[in-house]
Amino acid sequence: MSKINLKSILKKTFKKRNKVQIKKKAKAKIKKTISNKIKKKVGRPKSKKTVKNKNKLPVLKNKNPENLKLTKTQDQKPEIIKIKKQETEKRQYKVKDYVVYPKDGVGQITEFKKIVIGGIDVEVYIIKLVREKVELKFPINKQSLLRPLATINQLNKCISILKGKPKIKRSMWSRRAQEYDAKITSGKIYELAEVVRDLNKGDDIMIDQSYSERQLFEKAYDRILSEFQIVLNLSLEDTQKKLDKALKRNLEKSQQNIEKKIESDSSNDEGAETLENSNEET
Repeated sequence: MSKINLKSILKKTFKKRNKVQIKKKAKAKIKKTISNKIKKKVGRPKSKKTVKNKNKLPVLKNKNPENLKLTKTQDQKPEIIKIKKQETEKRQYKVKDYVVYPKDGVGQITEFKKIVIGGIDVEVYIIKLVREKVELKFPINKQSLLRPLATINQLNKCISILKGKPKIKRSMWSRRAQEYDAKITSGKIYELAEVVRDLNKGDDIMIDQSYSERQLFEKAYDRILSEFQIVLNLSLEDTQKKLDKALKRNLEKSQQNIEKKIESDSSNDEGAETLENSNEET
C-alpha cells in the first residue's frame, strides 16, 4: 500500500475552492457592470437627500459671527420700494360743508389740497375750526373718523336728554373723569349731552364743582353749543338760552345781579362827582 500524503490532499482541496470563489466574484462583477450601464441609459431618479443638500447653503468654516453677517448683507440686500402716492378714497364732503371732528369739535371744510409728506403725495381736507379758529389738515383716506352735523330730530333728542335727571356713579372721580373724557372725544352728540347733563350744577357751578369737573363741563357744553348754533342757524345768545332752559340754569338772575352792581357803582361815582363839584363851589 502506498502512503497517503496529507499535504497533497490539502493542496488539491484548496485549489478547487479558490477556483469556485474566483468564478463567483467574476460573475458578480459582470452583473454590476451590466446594471450600471442600464441605469445610466434610463436615468436614475434623484433622491430626496440629494435635493435637500442642494437647497442648503454651504457651511462656512469661519466661526466669527461678524464674517457671517457680512456675507448675509452682501448676498441678500433688501429691496427698498418707494411709495410716491397714497391710496385715496372718494370725497364724501364738499367745500363749505360743516363737519364734526371728535377730538376738536365742529369745523368747516374750506378747500382740498395735495401735500407732500415724507416724499408721499397726500390728499387732504383743510378744516377750519369754528371755536378755536385753527386750520386742520385732515387726510381724505381717514374721512371715516369725521361725521356730518346732527339733524333736527337728533337735536330734539339731545334736549330731552338734557332735561332728564343726572346719572352720577359712586365710583372714584378719576375713573369717572376718564369716562366723561372718552364720551366727549367720541364725537357722538348723545354722549356729549349726557356729559353736560351729569356735570350740570345749575347756579352753584363755581362752588360745588372742582376745577377738573368744571373744565370737562365747559368742554362738552361748548361743543354741543357750537353744533346747535350751526344746525339751528341762531345767534350764540339764543342757542345758549335754549340749552340753559333745558338744563334749568337760571343765568338770567346772575346777569341781573351783575347789572345791578354796575348801576350801583355808576351811581356811587356820580355821587362822588357831585360832592367834588360842591366843594369846588364853596
